[in-house]
Amino acid sequence: MGLSTASTAIADEDCEAPSIGLALGSGGAGGLAHIAMLAVFEDLGIRPDAVAGTSIGAIVGSLYAAGLKAGEIQAVFREFGGSALDPLSGLADDGDAPGWRDLLEVDLANGSFIDADPFLTFIAGKIQARRFSELDIPVQIIATNYWDGREHVFREGDLFVAIKASMAVPGVFTPVRFDGKLLIDGGASNPLPLDLLSDHDIVVAIDVTGARAQDDDDPPGLTDLLFKTFEIMQQSIIRSKIELEPPDIYIKPELNGIRLLHFDRVDRIVEQVRGDAEGLREKLQAIGRCK
Repeated sequence: MGLSTASTAIADEDCEAPSIGLALGSGGAGGLAHIAMLAVFEDLGIRPDAVAGTSIGAIVGSLYAAGLKAGEIQAVFREFGGSALDPLSGLADDGDAPGWRDLLEVDLANGSFIDADPFLTFIAGKIQARRFSELDIPVQIIATNYWDGREHVFREGDLFVAIKASMAVPGVFTPVRFDGKLLIDGGASNPLPLDLLSDHDIVVAIDVTGARAQDDDDPPGLTDLLFKTFEIMQQSIIRSKIELEPPDIYIKPELNGIRLLHFDRVDRIVEQVRGDAEGLREKLQAIGRCK
């Protein structure tokens, strides 16, 4: 199996390139590391044949599948991230870019701290696609049915309904009612949807669940305990999936000091995972060209 790349490809009409499935995982703002991974695909002249994304992976994957390049996606979050958002400490904007105060609204009446609709409106303004059928690359977006705990996979219909459901972190973003279900964050059931891509020759999985450095002198606060406990659950699910069906390429970027809602730190995150991106580059280049 293998890939053709911009730097190493040799014309060979008898060589059939393998199909590539790219799984972009859940992980809050840490998922902005996906941008650095997409930049590697672009540099090598590789385009995935399909993308499956959960939560932030669904957002970044959809923007990419709609035609935005990695640098353009980074610019979108740079524009949006006027400030970090901690739902228990208030909002603080700086500069002229639209910030969290402008784009998110408290929505306690609907079971959440934040109404994501202003954010989704902002994202929608950056692409033409509104439905799955309008994307350049097929995308699967994962949410979770609150009532039975099973994953719900969107493959068609309204793209932004799917994204809103997939990113509905319990207690933070409003759940989505759809087709008789109450949908919450896909990370609760399938945080790294590599299993949905098993029909492809090569599966690349990007796991952006972060690390927790032990610090006995600075115990975690309430929000850290809540969000990191959710992340521990996701990591357990991911380990089980990888044991059952290992992806061809698995990348887990080194993410430290990044909280769930640190979307203002996109440049720092992309820079922090540069070494991991180079690791992905090496793994892609190590694969042969033909099936």
